[in-house]
Order: sequence, then C-alpha cells, then structure tokens
Amino acid sequence: MTIRYNPPTGWPQLGRPFHHGVVEPKGRVLHMTGQVAWNHDGTVIGKGDCETQARQCFDNVENILKAVGGRLDDIVSLTVFYLDPADMPAIQKVRAERLQLAHGPVSILIQAAGLITPDLLVEVAPIAVIPDDRFHEPKY
Repeated sequence: MTIRYNPPTGWPQLGRPFHHGVVEPKGRVLHMTGQVAWNHDGTVIGKGDCETQARQCFDNVENILKAVGGRLDDIVSLTVFYLDPADMPAIQKVRAERLQLAHGPVSILIQAAGLITPDLLVEVAPIAVIPDDRFHEPKY
C-alpha cells in the first residue's frame, strides 16, 4: 500500500493533487522519459496552448502506464518543467483533472529556459510504482 502524507508543519495542499511525502508500495518501479506534447508520430499537439500540451503529456504518461498494467494513481513522484509562469494555472488545472487529490504524488515544478524544441511549453517526468498484482510485461 502506498503511504501518502502531509505533516502538519508542511504548507497546505489547497486542493492541489500532491503530497509532501510518499512511501512507495511493493511493486515494480517505472521510470519514464519526460513526456511532452508529441503524439505517436512526433507532431506537437497544441502549439501555443499550454493546457492542451499538458493534456497530451498526461495522455502519453497514461498510455505508458497502461502498457504495463498501471494507472495515473500509481505515480509517486512527478517533476514538471514549464517555461512561462503565466501557464501555471493551466498546468494545475490539468493536474487536478488527471490526478486524484488523495493519490497525489510528491511533486517538483521547475521553470526552464527552454525545452527540446521551441514549440513545447511543458514537460512531465513521472515515476510510478505498479503493484505486482497488476503489473504485466508490455506486449510490444
């Protein structure tokens, strides 16, 4: 069982899906390459629109997780790189839609000077733990 907690000395969640501490459960640890708003053929989805790009990032993460029996609730750590502080509300909106408050990971938000191409506005790099009873090898 994953243990997620917020000590009383930590700052409040304020409705955001994160925790100050997460103790990994037993299972298979999945480290993922940073996911950006590229689709399966490398096309940028949502040029100029951080919210659309954040959705594509989480879609990509969810597809990686599903391939081994995982789901977004299995994410225990999430690093988010973004360019423009004005995009933070859009990123937080998508996080709140895709991650449940009770299952929020530990989280790092880093403002970056740039990402791999100028059209990309946000990148997410998660770590997940897939419980042994759901884990399976990818079929490809």
